[in-house]
Amino acid sequence: MRITRRLEFDAGHRIPDHKSQCRHLHGHRYALEVTLDGDVVEAPGRPDNGMVMDFSEVKKILGDHVVDVWDHAFLVWREDHVVLNFLHSLAGHKTVVLDAVPTAENLARLAFDILDPLFHDCFGQHLRLERVRLFETPNCWVDAHRGKPDDPSR
Repeated sequence: MRITRRLEFDAGHRIPDHKSQCRHLHGHRYALEVTLDGDVVEAPGRPDNGMVMDFSEVKKILGDHVVDVWDHAFLVWREDHVVLNFLHSLAGHKTVVLDAVPTAENLARLAFDILDPLFHDCFGQHLRLERVRLFETPNCWVDAHRGKPDDPSR
């Protein structure tokens, strides 16, 4: 059985080498969808009886480890020194420094890598993260999905 939970957040970024508008500082209303695969719990008396995982527990893990970290932050590539220097000059600014350019593809891959170990054997239930879908706009999204273990494209 597969279940999916969706959360939304706002964040800024820029793609420094982009040839069009995305090279400028801007923001998005992102949506993050996570799809998990697992067996339905069949244990009378347990609060998750009849579920793969309680959606509120999925929300808590997504929030604690990705959404709350990235929400209302500026996501910046470690090598984008001009923007990093500017952001560091703003006292108390919420900045998340990334090892890769903050494209939708890289953000989805990063979210997958963060979340994958958190869902494995979560609450004693064997779960498997199958897909992270990140909407950059309502019409543009990317999927990071489980592939071969050494597949860098995810």
